[in-house]
Amino acid sequence: MTRERRRKGAQPVARIGHLRILVTLPSVRWRIRLGPDPTKPIFDGWTILGAIALATKRVRIGLNVTGNLYRHPGLLAKIAVTVDHLSNGRLDFGIGAAWNEPEFKQHGTPFPSAADRIRMLSESIRAIKLLWTEPLATFEGRFYQFAGAIAEPKPIQKPHPPIWIGGSGPKRTMRVVARHADVWNSAAGTPEEMRARLDVLAEHCAKAKRDPATIRLSHNLRIDDADAALKQIEASRKLGYSDFLVFPGQGGDLRKGTEAAAKVLPRLRQVG
Repeated sequence: MTRERRRKGAQPVARIGHLRILVTLPSVRWRIRLGPDPTKPIFDGWTILGAIALATKRVRIGLNVTGNLYRHPGLLAKIAVTVDHLSNGRLDFGIGAAWNEPEFKQHGTPFPSAADRIRMLSESIRAIKLLWTEPLATFEGRFYQFAGAIAEPKPIQKPHPPIWIGGSGPKRTMRVVARHADVWNSAAGTPEEMRARLDVLAEHCAKAKRDPATIRLSHNLRIDDADAALKQIEASRKLGYSDFLVFPGQGGDLRKGTEAAAKVLPRLRQVG
């Protein structure tokens, strides 16, 4: 997507009243999920967010998921704070463990085991929180360490931007969600599938001594069919979901996606 299309794409979404604009992060297109031609250009998500922050005034902005392993937590904390300031406190901070092994092979960077990626995600979030809130931050983990780190300015949002964690791995990812997430984002599913995931989250929250009601619930939603999307939203709301990340169809057609969103969002506002 070109720079001008990104900028123009953000403005109509803001005009139809969308509450949040999210962009994707990957540096290369994964053939199955992001289209048949992985060689098509794709820009860096955080850089694009800076432009979107300046092209909009009210909507919240963020990345769907930041792959934790792409950047050291010290750098990621600084980048996120910069966008929070550029947007005057409108950033939602989405983060996940990173999963797309072909990207790591192309970059020539290590791709740890799933267990270690989750451990690194947990450490990174803890480290970033310290950098966002402490005048001098010290962290000693297995994967990340720093001492007396100065990270100024602090975020506009206090104590920090809302932390969105994506994923639904029942043993490891959900444990991190229970400990650190302000918002949990996952894929949509049948009511039975989603209820089962919520039961797993409640179990991890109990172990973390946290009320699961303090975690907002969100899931991704494709809107090729506006009526089907609204039916999914109605079922999800009954389970406690309050946030829905609306995506255009599999082809990523911005015009069609915006048109579908224009049909769905006014009806969402009517039901609260």
